[in-house]
Amino acid sequence: MAVMHTPTERPDATGAGAHDLRHHGDVEVRGRGRDLTDLAVNVRAGTPPAWLKERIAASLGTLAAYPDGRAARAAVAARHGLPPERVLLTAGAAEAFVLIARALPARRPVVVHPQFTEPEAALRAAGHEVRRVLLRAVDGFRLDPAAVPDDADLVVVGNPTNPTSVLHPAAVLERLARPGRTLVVDEAFMDAVPGEREALCGRTDIPGLVVLRSLTKTWGLAGLRIGYVTAAAETIRTLEEAQPLWPVSSPALAAAEACVEPRALAEAAAAADRIAVDRCHLVAGLREFTEIRVVEPAQGPFVLIRLERAAEIRERLRMLGFAARRGDTFPGLGDAWLRLAVRDRTTTNRFLQAFDQALQALSVVSR
Repeated sequence: MAVMHTPTERPDATGAGAHDLRHHGDVEVRGRGRDLTDLAVNVRAGTPPAWLKERIAASLGTLAAYPDGRAARAAVAARHGLPPERVLLTAGAAEAFVLIARALPARRPVVVHPQFTEPEAALRAAGHEVRRVLLRAVDGFRLDPAAVPDDADLVVVGNPTNPTSVLHPAAVLERLARPGRTLVVDEAFMDAVPGEREALCGRTDIPGLVVLRSLTKTWGLAGLRIGYVTAAAETIRTLEEAQPLWPVSSPALAAAEACVEPRALAEAAAAADRIAVDRCHLVAGLREFTEIRVVEPAQGPFVLIRLERAAEIRERLRMLGFAARRGDTFPGLGDAWLRLAVRDRTTTNRFLQAFDQALQALSVVSR
């Protein structure tokens, strides 16, 4: 890999600099007074499936009892070939980021950007001074491990990365690991990658490795809050001690157990294959616009694009019934970027027509 001159940035004294680290895609569609087709949130459309809703509904009869996560924890562990003591169930990946920030020792944490902003927000809320490694568009937002400072004792990176849709090779991420360093890999979207290639979840040979997974994206459970962490047993114990009692509800535990059964894994694998096909269709359509630059190769269930006057285009798209995710809240990006969730071919065709209308409308206004 060619040497990349990737800057390391310290956020200013106010913390976030010019980026709203607490902004998330759901804001784009919440309370807007119109029925928008959602390309801003990366939850798979048409979920949760009926069989999963039934499993969750069946758990409601147990609500009088305190949650017992042992069965779900064992099921998740078995899914990755791990002993249960190497798995911790959490109220979504967001809780896991907070636990990591509060419970694990870190004096010199580094977050690789652009990526999901919640890890940095959690670290800074816990009182840490965070340094950023900013990957560059000219390099395809690919990571050179040498860009991470040697003295970093906690490193956070997404794979595949939100919002760039870059899938970093496992061998590259392994080079970030070293004794005395915690390597946090956010694999929230890994089950949307066919074959989960480049996954580190389930690996036990990498020192300091902590992997986060979410069940909210593929299964449409954002409102239920369920995810998990895999790590060395002693790390899991440290994180678990920082959790409140009964952090995961009985319905969420039922969902976790159901989502790692063979039937569910087969459905998720088929969905990943379908997303790959639908993503190719979206990217091919976007390439037809000379005004747009697509970050490729995209490997997640979303695509990052760059175009001039992106904020105005986003508002025009809203008027035409589509919500897109703004990119300027991600460190390393600016107001010329948008993230688009992958949807089915019919929805994509409608969106591409709307995009064309939005571009034409701005062209007319500019004359």
